[in-house]
Formats: sequence, structure tokens, C-alpha cells
Amino acid sequence: MSEWRLTRLKGEFCVTWDEADGVRRRYRLGTTDQKEAHRRAASRYAELTRPKGTTIADLWKAYTLDREGRAVLVTMKFTWKALEARFGPMEGTAVTVLDCRAHTAERGKAGIQDGTIHTELGHLRTVLVWAEKNGLIERAPHVERPAKPDPKDAYLKREEVAKLMACAKAHHVRLAILLMIGTGARNAAALELTWDRVDFDRRLINLRNPFDGTRRKGRATVPVNDTLLAALQEAKEGALSPFVIEWAGTPVKSIKKGLKAAATAAHLQHVSPHMLRHSAAVWLAEDGHSMTRIAQFLGHANSRITEKVYARYSPDHLRDLANSLDVSPMGAVGSYRTKGPVAVKS
Repeated sequence: MSEWRLTRLKGEFCVTWDEADGVRRRYRLGTTDQKEAHRRAASRYAELTRPKGTTIADLWKAYTLDREGRAVLVTMKFTWKALEARFGPMEGTAVTVLDCRAHTAERGKAGIQDGTIHTELGHLRTVLVWAEKNGLIERAPHVERPAKPDPKDAYLKREEVAKLMACAKAHHVRLAILLMIGTGARNAAALELTWDRVDFDRRLINLRNPFDGTRRKGRATVPVNDTLLAALQEAKEGALSPFVIEWAGTPVKSIKKGLKAAATAAHLQHVSPHMLRHSAAVWLAEDGHSMTRIAQFLGHANSRITEKVYARYSPDHLRDLANSLDVSPMGAVGSYRTKGPVAVKS
């Protein structure tokens, strides 16, 4: 089914689209104002084309149509492949805890980690709750999930990143490593970065693409350090495309293979693109920067997210609380002896 478009009928705007079989559909929007017509058209189109069934397959399709353009739908394409066989034909209200446990057991036997299963069943829950709120089903059943794993603690030290870069054979992989470490950028944000968002004069990088309407996790505008600035200036001179991370004039979709090869050569294990962002945040916490400032740098909407993951790496985290519990009469850390017996009043 093709996208909708605006047409007119006797001066009034309509939402119009062509079905897969070639049949053209047209519905009045009740307005002659173009801006208002655009506002009404998207929701009207979603309502008219939404699958009418109540199986989970129908509800999943309806949800993806309603949430079109959101970044999460990319991940949901993969989670649906894992869920479809068991849950697809099932009625939305028929899901039970036993069904969820059976899915968890089956995926676990296949070697799938609990974190992935947690995400799969979480997407199922999201769709069912959305279906209830939109009146497609009477009740969203409880979806039981395995416990969400704690955030991974693994990160790279500065000397390990230097070794990783030295072992990276391809120039675009080295630049990507330096970019993600120097800005704390997520993998997608780094690979999608274009030169028009690199301000060499003010030494700033805008990781958010203003022309991208997709709702994504927070992306910040961050300053550029000396080392990254020099690398970017060198790369810009030889640039063959609008993208900062490119290969032979084409944007790079993934650096996983090149990063894995560099990590193997550097004798480092389990290195991933996200580990570079995680490492950058850990370094900032270790250097004693406030969680509020680190949150701004990382593009976190709420500093509580930052504190939950990175506060424990800060050398001053909770130190003032520990000092408040010092029982030494002189306040000397490590001293617990007193000059004599302590009198206790009865």
C-alpha cells in the first residue's frame, strides 16, 4: 500500500492513496486549510488502513502503521521474527504467563540471552497495551519477561583505546573510534553524521540531524577536542561524500567487522561500538565531572539515567556521606580510638 497524499474534491482536502490492487481510495478531511488537512490526514489514514483483526499479527501491523517513522520499529522487525510463529495467530487477549514462559524457555535453549528475550516480550507488551488504549482489544494481558540484566560494566581504558586505534587497518574505522570516544556518540549517530553538522570554527558537532523526523534517543551538540579536531580536518580534505564516516565515497553502514578485527589484533575481547560510548562516559565520571554535565554531554534527557549507570565510577560519589559517618573525635579518617571509656547514661 502506497503512502497517502492530499487531493481536493470541490475545494475540500481529501486524504488519498492507492491500494496494492490498484484501487484508489479517497476520503474527505472536512477542511479547506492545507495545514489543517496535513494534520488530520496522517491520523485519518492510519485509522482507515489499520487492520481490523484482533490477532497479535493484526495488532502488531496496526501498531507499526501508527508508529511509522519511529526508530524502535527497526528493532521490532527483528523481534517480530522471534515472536511471530508462537504469538502471531493468537488473539490479543489470549496471551498467558505460560505462553511467555514457553517463549523464554525456547529462546533460552537456542542460546538467546535474557536481555534479548526481555526486549522481545517487552515489544509484545507495548503492542498489547497500545491496542487496549486504542480500543482494539478490551484488555491487555500480563506479559511475563525474564529479569532485565544489569548494565554491562566492561569498558576500555585510555591505553586500550589507543592500542585499538593503532590496530585498526582502515582509516574510517580509526576515525569512527576517535569520533565515538571524543563525543560519546551512539553508533548510529556517528555513522549518520554529515559534514554540514561539523562546525570547525566553533569546534562543535551537532549529533542530531535536523532533517530526520524519526524519534530517536537523545543526541547532543558537543565540543570537539584537539585530537578529534585534527583528525576531522584531515578527513575533510579528502572527503568524497557528505558523510564524515565514509568508504570510497559511500556512507558506512557498520564498523562492527573492522572494529572486531582491530580488537582481535589488540588482544581485546568483546569490543563493540557501544562500548566506545560507554567508555567515554566512564572516563568522564572517573575524572570527577558532575552527573548533570555528563548527562548533557551524552544527550540523556534525565540525569537519573546517568547516575544509575555511571555514578559508581566517580571518585567522589557518596564520599561526603561516608565522611559524615566518621566516628573519630578529631574527624581524622581511619582513626577510631578514643582516650578512655565512653560513659553511657541510663
